[in-house]
Amino acid sequence: MRKQIAAANWKMNLSQSEADSLLNELFQTAFHLAAHQEAIFAVPSIYIHQTKAKLAGKQNMYVAAQNCHQKNNGAFTGEIAAPMFASVGVKHIVLGHSERREYFTESDALLAEKVNAVLAIDSTPIFCCGEPLDIREAGNQNIFVEAQLKNSLFHLSAEQIVKVVIAYEPIWAIGTGKTATSEQAQEIHAYIRSVFASKYGQSIADQISILYGGSVKAANAKELFSQPDVDGGLVGGASLIASEFTAIINALQ
Repeated sequence: MRKQIAAANWKMNLSQSEADSLLNELFQTAFHLAAHQEAIFAVPSIYIHQTKAKLAGKQNMYVAAQNCHQKNNGAFTGEIAAPMFASVGVKHIVLGHSERREYFTESDALLAEKVNAVLAIDSTPIFCCGEPLDIREAGNQNIFVEAQLKNSLFHLSAEQIVKVVIAYEPIWAIGTGKTATSEQAQEIHAYIRSVFASKYGQSIADQISILYGGSVKAANAKELFSQPDVDGGLVGGASLIASEFTAIINALQ
């Protein structure tokens, strides 16, 4: 059975005390995650230690990094390497978020290097893909997303690709309040799975978790997650509200 995942992306938000309060409020709730379900918290790197401490002893809950450098070490002031994250127990790293692509001009080729770096430390890349509004309005979203996947991931072996989590994020729906309908989400998630099936075979494609990331909230999570090819969500703003993210975790099928 594929993993179903509710992943929080805190982005560059919260003070230390605010982060502590949010985690305390979240964990006042008793979560009942099944064996194939996970909750992941991609927090600012400075909060990884305190988040990991809060998650100690909790089943199927993990802390994640929001990015990493493609090199393992060197003169890259301000950057953090994948092996550094591994050394403090981080096993999931978000790569290629649309904000990284847009604001920091991260290319598909660079992201392929980052994927390699994360897999080399036996960690899970949460690889983001998705189209901007003009591509969606032109009806070219499938071609656009397929190119992102092929350019950054198709060098991987079948054994490697099943370790990657995909997060499809329609850029036009991030932080805008707009959300793809459940039918739109299912349509492109199914297409993404077919892209992997064409390269690796259906049995491999069926093992890859594909998350939806675009204004996921408590009100729409259950319907989105009920779609056969939507395996959870990468959640931005709603993950900063304890009651919202609690409901999203509990909406996993």
